[in-house]
Amino acid sequence: MSSGRLLGICGSLRAASLNRKLMMEAKAAFDPELFEDGDLRLPLYDGDLEASEGIPEAVQRLSDQIAAADAVVIAGPEYNKSISGALKNALDWVSRTKGNPWKGKPVALMSAAAGRSGGERGQLMMRESLVAFQPRLLTGPEVLVGAAADQFEGERLVNPINRKALEGLMAALREAAGL
Repeated sequence: MSSGRLLGICGSLRAASLNRKLMMEAKAAFDPELFEDGDLRLPLYDGDLEASEGIPEAVQRLSDQIAAADAVVIAGPEYNKSISGALKNALDWVSRTKGNPWKGKPVALMSAAAGRSGGERGQLMMRESLVAFQPRLLTGPEVLVGAAADQFEGERLVNPINRKALEGLMAALREAAGL
């Protein structure tokens, strides 16, 4: 029987990032029995490091978290019209672990950004970066929180349009995970 385990991955390393706040709102809307936060503080991918030392423990832990999760939500900022280096690095490292923890895994993408598009290009690049791993990427509802600094009061997402989209996306993620 499924545990309802949701893995949250935030593409921003900053503790107070708006994408981290968005991810925590997703956690609350998903209502999992168990939520895990994936840590992207990994060494930069380096084939020489991999050859001499193998897969770093932190990378294997993230890969194992992905494999064990019933569903994954990724909240990713848009950095220069693309995904963050931390998120891309994590994807590259995890691709080097045994098996493919992403294969068939229900994955929801969301973004919060300063611009009016809410990170639309960054989210498109997230989708492109994940396709090779064959997850079950949800197509919507899209959660693109534009002018994000104005959409939160404290830790709470207060814009009703964004809240409705987030709740809809988490309901779709629960359904995709069979929960």
